[in-house]
Amino acid sequence: MIGILLTGAISAAPEELKGKYKKPVINQRLFGQDLSMVGNERDEYATNLAAYAVKLLRDKGGDQESLDFTRQILGLALHLSPRNKKSLVANAQLARGIMPELIAGDYDPEVFARLLLTRGQLLEKREGASNAFVARYLIALAATIDPRNEDAVYESEIRRIDHGDISWAKLTDAK
Repeated sequence: MIGILLTGAISAAPEELKGKYKKPVINQRLFGQDLSMVGNERDEYATNLAAYAVKLLRDKGGDQESLDFTRQILGLALHLSPRNKKSLVANAQLARGIMPELIAGDYDPEVFARLLLTRGQLLEKREGASNAFVARYLIALAATIDPRNEDAVYESEIRRIDHGDISWAKLTDAK
């Protein structure tokens, strides 16, 4: 009986991170009103980015590689919507060494990757540096989330060939 109680207590203990999380440094938004996304849309993308990041992190057991990738995704989410509740809470919990609970997202990873690809392509067709900037990150993220999506991988690789690798540090390590 005591063994059953102890086993239950151990399995109920919160999961721990296996690496060290470093909060993204965001001093100001990289893009403002010139980005062709309305506030509500930015907030929805930020929530779904946070949901994907936390799911991936939990699936990988909080290892360092998944923590670093989560940092990049949350950096993008917080630039899109700096007051997004899910992104802010996950970011703060991770900084405290707490594994966040799963966040309800609207899409499974494959559908989310297609959505990111399509939204990135649409942003690219709009005028302005912010649109092109965010488009590259969305398209690269789509290819990373679903590497079997040939369209996403192709579009990401074409942009890498034409413009070089993207720097996530622009989103996570403000000067």
